[in-house]
Amino acid sequence: LVPQGLSMDASKKVDLKIIIIGALGVGKTSLLHQYVHKTFYEDYRTTLGASILTKVLAVDNTPLKLQIWDTGGQERFRSMVSTFYKGSDGCMLAFDVTDRESFEALDNWRDDFLEKVIPREQDFPMVVLGNKIDLCDRQVPKETASAWCKEKDIPYFEVSAKNNINVAEAFETLAKQALTTYKGIFESYLTDSIKLTPYDKPKKSCC
Repeated sequence: LVPQGLSMDASKKVDLKIIIIGALGVGKTSLLHQYVHKTFYEDYRTTLGASILTKVLAVDNTPLKLQIWDTGGQERFRSMVSTFYKGSDGCMLAFDVTDRESFEALDNWRDDFLEKVIPREQDFPMVVLGNKIDLCDRQVPKETASAWCKEKDIPYFEVSAKNNINVAEAFETLAKQALTTYKGIFESYLTDSIKLTPYDKPKKSCC
């Protein structure tokens, strides 16, 4: 039983940590700035470590504050980036549809993330973004990326940070997944922690 007043209040703001990972140059920073600021710049400096932006929105009538971590994709920073995984509520895997290697690296990025997240959950809230669909020199067919995601039961979005195609939809799908998981953990925690049984009743004192 959950005592009155301890159930989740849908009107109370929920803070969720979202992390974007993927190879160098796939457009993680561009995607984040397009979603948060509705801006796109041709050139961004390479992200060293991580930078953080926030976005406030409502999902299923619940106000959310997303703390979105943009991480560096350089291989030599991989061990540093993995330290940022802790406490994440959702993960966004990004690749560049014009760069086959960035797609082939998704397995490593996903495995590395799941190994670092405690407890390990194969159904952890996650989406995959195939960015730069506005370019013509595509190397990764939509069918190939969709098949990879279907096999792992991860939603897939074809996006363009430059032309703002499907960017908000991708972030909001992940936010909804993360919120659902968060609510499930919250309610489970309360239910498991506050179970009232006849054996919990205090014994009468003889004095």
